[in-house]
Amino acid sequence: MQKAPPSSPKLFLNRRAFLKQTSLASTAAALAPAISLTRAAVSNDTIHIGVIGAGGRARGLMQVLTRIPKTKIIAVCDIYDAHLSAAKKIADAGAFATHEYERLLERKDVDAVLIGSPDHWHVPMTIDACAAGKDVYVEKPLTHSRDDGKTVVAAQDRYHRVVQVGTQQRSMPQFHKARRMIQEGVLGKIHKVHLTWNRNFLPFQKSVPSIRAEDLNWKKFLGAAPEQPFDAYRFRNWRWFWDFGGGILTDLMVHWLDGVNWLLDLGMPAAATTVGDHFATKGVWETPDTIQTFLQYPDKGLQIYFEGTFVNARNRAMTEIMGENATLYLDRGRLELHPESGRKLEPKEIVLGSGPRGADFFKEPDGELLHLTDWLDAIRARKKPSAPAEAGVLAAEAAHMANRAYREGRVVRRVA
Repeated sequence: MQKAPPSSPKLFLNRRAFLKQTSLASTAAALAPAISLTRAAVSNDTIHIGVIGAGGRARGLMQVLTRIPKTKIIAVCDIYDAHLSAAKKIADAGAFATHEYERLLERKDVDAVLIGSPDHWHVPMTIDACAAGKDVYVEKPLTHSRDDGKTVVAAQDRYHRVVQVGTQQRSMPQFHKARRMIQEGVLGKIHKVHLTWNRNFLPFQKSVPSIRAEDLNWKKFLGAAPEQPFDAYRFRNWRWFWDFGGGILTDLMVHWLDGVNWLLDLGMPAAATTVGDHFATKGVWETPDTIQTFLQYPDKGLQIYFEGTFVNARNRAMTEIMGENATLYLDRGRLELHPESGRKLEPKEIVLGSGPRGADFFKEPDGELLHLTDWLDAIRARKKPSAPAEAGVLAAEAAHMANRAYREGRVVRRVA
């Protein structure tokens, strides 16, 4: 019989040691019984949630959680005083507040955690939360490096936790409709997928936020990242610095790539080629503000082309799946079917949300509400959610592969 999860987790430090403890993730999954019960699942009570990393993205998700019945936010954590104070205003009255996420995980009244920390903390915090017996909703990308994948999946499986990665397209109705159409062969053989996430940040200007070192724990923020002096700009804009994030590919491409992985049942690409540049952010960001990447799947007879930029918003954020019979267009508010000339198919347009094509967010369908609800339903049913850890790892690892191709200036091929 499996041992009960420890009540006081140890900070995750050593990937090899963890893998040795868990054997292999696949073995753990094969031998594991059904996902173990929590207090909330046993009694069907309100699910008590703690929030770790309460920046703007997490606070947006907190606002959504307040709209879901039988859910309470009873604990919040952030290393920055301003974030912690803002989160307390959204959480339930009397919520526990701390600068140390380990203290939050020690609490027996917390059933599940929402992790909205910078990317380099996602895996350590998810592993520690699983070890503490908490179910997890973690923002994408799940991993910060290729080495992280096995350990986080092993933790999910070893401790029988419900881990949902925040790629909400899997919970959107137009993506479910698209999946059925693809499975029914409406598009015919699919050879090419085109993904975009384009924004216009011009005129770009470096604006250093008025954040003081004494108002946060910089050492804790760094975590396993190389030691470096406090930098308010990097703290606020961590996505665009390699120590903490992975730029456009891990921040944005992973959303569409995860959706396509699910729609087309893809694995890892065989090769990645990437070019990028700094047209507006040179000398400020480390990651490029404009990037193109080409992913090859020869076993599927498929190629994926992604383009992302912050200097032109043409096409905005969208997915085009190109088949021999038709092209399927998807964004967060609509689905369109565009038949090829001469095919006996009728064009189709399903518009679910108001707003321009390719907008980042739509009120309808509310992907965040649907995805968080899917996670909470999975917690109560003790079943896999729509975007479990293994799905998050797959999308993130392809993005890491593409980033390597950019940084090393060469074609990067899959390592078995």
